Amino acid sequence: IEQPTFPKITEMCVKMIRRVNDEEGIKKLVNETFQKLWFTPTPHHDKEAMTRKILNITDVVAACRDTGYDWFEQLLQNLLKSEEDASYKPVKKACTQLVDNLVEHILKYEESLSDSDNKGVNSGRLVACITTLFLFSKIRPQLMVKHAMTMQPYLTTKCSTQNDFMVICNVAKILELVVPLMEHPSETFLATIEEDLMKLIIKYGMTVVQHCVSCLGAVVNKVTQNYKFVWACFNRYYGALSKLKSQHQEDPNSTILTANKPALLRSLFTVGALCRHFDFDQEDFKGNSKVNIKDKVLELLMYFTKHSDEEVQTKAIIGLGFAFIQHPSLMFEQEVKTLYNSILSDKNCSVNLKIQVLKNLQTYLQEEDTRMQQADRDWKKVAKQEDLKEMGDISSGMSSSIMQLYLKQVLEAFFHTQSSVRHFALNVIALTLNQGLIHPVQCVPYLIAMGTDPEPSMRNKADQQLVEIDKKYAGFIHMKAVAGMKMSYQVQQAINICPKDPVRGFRHDESSNALCSHLYSMIRGNRQHRRAFLISLLNLFDDTAKTEVNMLLYIADNLACFPYQTQEEPLFIMHHIDITLSVSGSNLLQSFKESMVKDKKKERKPSSDEETESDSNSGTESESEEEASKPRRLRKRVDSESDSDEENDINAVMKCLPENSAPLIEFANVSQGILLLLMLKQHLKNLCGFSDSKIQKYSPSESAKVYDKAINRKTGVHFHPKQTLDFLRSDMANSKITEEVKRSIVKQYLDFKLLMEHLDPDEEEEDGEVSASTNARNKAITSLLGGGSPKNNAAETEDDESDGEDRGGGTSGVRRR
Repeated sequence: IEQPTFPKITEMCVKMIRRVNDEEGIKKLVNETFQKLWFTPTPHHDKEAMTRKILNITDVVAACRDTGYDWFEQLLQNLLKSEEDASYKPVKKACTQLVDNLVEHILKYEESLSDSDNKGVNSGRLVACITTLFLFSKIRPQLMVKHAMTMQPYLTTKCSTQNDFMVICNVAKILELVVPLMEHPSETFLATIEEDLMKLIIKYGMTVVQHCVSCLGAVVNKVTQNYKFVWACFNRYYGALSKLKSQHQEDPNSTILTANKPALLRSLFTVGALCRHFDFDQEDFKGNSKVNIKDKVLELLMYFTKHSDEEVQTKAIIGLGFAFIQHPSLMFEQEVKTLYNSILSDKNCSVNLKIQVLKNLQTYLQEEDTRMQQADRDWKKVAKQEDLKEMGDISSGMSSSIMQLYLKQVLEAFFHTQSSVRHFALNVIALTLNQGLIHPVQCVPYLIAMGTDPEPSMRNKADQQLVEIDKKYAGFIHMKAVAGMKMSYQVQQAINICPKDPVRGFRHDESSNALCSHLYSMIRGNRQHRRAFLISLLNLFDDTAKTEVNMLLYIADNLACFPYQTQEEPLFIMHHIDITLSVSGSNLLQSFKESMVKDKKKERKPSSDEETESDSNSGTESESEEEASKPRRLRKRVDSESDSDEENDINAVMKCLPENSAPLIEFANVSQGILLLLMLKQHLKNLCGFSDSKIQKYSPSESAKVYDKAINRKTGVHFHPKQTLDFLRSDMANSKITEEVKRSIVKQYLDFKLLMEHLDPDEEEEDGEVSASTNARNKAITSLLGGGSPKNNAAETEDDESDGEDRGGGTSGVRRR
C-alpha cells in the first residue's frame, strides 16, 4: 500500500486503453498489452507484484473517473470472450485473483482511514478499488458472489464527503448485480440489506436514492419478494404527493407549499424511481384493489408539470421519465405527447426542461436496449432453436412507435443555441438509429447539419452516424446532401451568438476547413454524385433560385474551402460558374433596365419582340437617350481611366432611376450571388494556380484521367468576399437608401454591364482588338470585386500563368467552348 505509483505509467496506460475500440490491428495490440500487464495470473507467493498490479489498475480507473469506463468493460469482454472455448483460461483465473485482492485492499484501506494524515489519499483509493470491483461485477458478477457479505456493511458508511457517497452508490450497484446470484443467502443478511437501502432512500439525495431503489428492485423482485415492505414505502411518498396536490388546488399561493417544497421534490423523484423498478399494479402490491396505480401516478405527476416553480416541474418530468420505463405505453397518452412536444418545440421554453425531456427519452432507449440484450442472452441459453429475431421485434415495435411520435421534435432540437440541448438530442438520435427504430434517411440532413457543430465530440459523433448509414445504404448521403447543407446553415444561424455578424461556412482556426468538409469527402469519391452535388449548390446562385444572401455566402465559403484533391474538382466548378454568370448576369441587367422603364418614360418602352430580344441579349440598349449612347462611349473608352467619363455614365443612369428604390435594393441583393461566384472563381484560380488557358480548355466531358492530377494548393490564399460581407453587415436590404448608396449601386450596374458585354470574345475583336476586350473585362471585375491583390481574391489584370494566352482574370469564353 505504501509503495508509490508512477504517474507516467498510469498516463501511458490511460492513453493506450482508450484505443481499445480502434482499428483491428491496434485493438489486437491493446488487448495483448493489457493481457500481459493485468490479466496474466500472478504467482501466489509474489504479493509485491500483485500489489503493484492492483495499484496500477486502480490508478487508471481513478484517472478515468470523468471520462467513463467503457474501455475497461470492452477490454474485459474482449479478453474473456477470446478464451470462452479454451480449456485453459488464464484471464478468468487472473480476474479471480484481482477481485480477491481488491477486496483485501478495501479492508486495509478502511482500517487506515482512521489515520488522519493519509485519510484523503486512502479515501480516494477506497473509491477506486470499489469502482474497479463494480466494473468486474458488471462483466462477471459471479466473481463477487463470495464477497457480497463483505460489501454489505459499506451501505452504512457515514456520508460527509463526495467519496463517501461514491462508496455507497458503487456498493449498491455491486449488490444489485450479485445478490440475485447467491445460493441460499441468509434471511438476516437480506433483511439487513433491505433496511439499509430503505434508510438511504429516506435520508439522502437523488443519486443515492436512484441506485438504492434500483438495488432494492433486484433484491425484492428476484430474491425476497418482500412486497409489503416496498408498498409501505411507496404509499408514504404517494400519500405525501396527494396531500400536497390537494393543498395546492385549494390555494396555489399557500405558504405551506413553500415550506414543504423539499418534501414535494423528494416525493416526486422517489415515487417515479419506485415506479421504475416495481409494477405496483401487480396483485402482490395492491391486493384486490381495483385502482389503476399507474394512471393515478401519471395524473399526480402531470399535475405538478404545470406548477409555476421550474424546479418542481423538472422533478415531476424526471418522475414521469422513470414511470415510462416500467410502462412505455403511457408515452402514447395525449397529455404526455402534448407536454413533451410542446417543451421540445417551444423556443421560449426553459433549457432545463428541454434537456430533461431529452434525457428521459435517452434513458428509456438505453434501458430498452439493455433489456433486449439481456433477453437475447437469456433466449440463447435456453432455446437456441427459437426465433430470436421475432422475439426482439415485439419489444422494439413499442420503442419504434414511441420514437416516431417524438422524432421530429427531437431533430428540431438541433437548432438550439445551447450545446447541451444539441448534445442530448444527438444522443437520442444515435440510440434510435443504432437500434434500427426508424428509417435513417429522414435523419441524414440533420446529421449533416450536426457535423458542423463547434464541439469536436458532437461533430465526430454525427459524422460517425453518417458513415454507418453510408455503409448500409449507399446513396442516402448524396440524396440528402444539399438539404443537409441548407440545414447546416440553419444550425449555424441558431448557434451564432452575434446576429450582426454574417454566418460563415468555414472554421475560424488555422485550418480554415469548410464546415461541411466531411460531407464533401464522403461524396467526392463518386464522380457522378460529386458533380450532381456541386451543380446543385451552384444552381442556388442562379437569380431565379431567390436564395438569401447570407446562405449564398455560407455555401460559397464551403465551396472555397472544400478538401479538393484532383484538378478536375475546382475546374468543374469554374466551368459551371461561367455558365451561370452568362445567364444570370444578362437576366440581372435586363430586370434592372426594365424597372427604370416602368417608372420613367413608359411611352418609350419598345413594343417589338425583336427590340426586346436584342435588348436582353446585348445588355447595351436602354430606353433613355442618354443610356442608349452609353455603351458606344464605353466601347471607345475601354482603355481609358478617365474618372469624368465614368461620372458622366453614372449621372446618365442616375437621371433614369425610379423614385421607388425597391428595384435598386433588389439589384444589389441579387447581384451578390454573381459577385460571390466571381470571387469564388478568382479564389479557386489563385488557390490552385490555374492559368486562364487551362480553365478555358477544360471540358467536363473529357476522360476523368486527363484532370486526375493532384492539386498543388498555395498557402496564404483566403476567401474574403468583402462586398458581400459589407452588404450583410450594413443590412442594406432593410436600410434607407442614400444618394451615395444609389451611386455605388449604379456604378456596380455599369461594371456588370461592361463585364457582360465582354464576357465572350466578339468576332470583330479577333482581328487584334483582343487586349481591349480583355482589359475591359479585367477592369470590370477588379472594380466589382473591390480591387486589391489577387491573393485577396481581386481579379488579376495580368495573367502570370496563362501559358502565353492573355484571356484576363475573370471568366473564360463560353461561346468559344
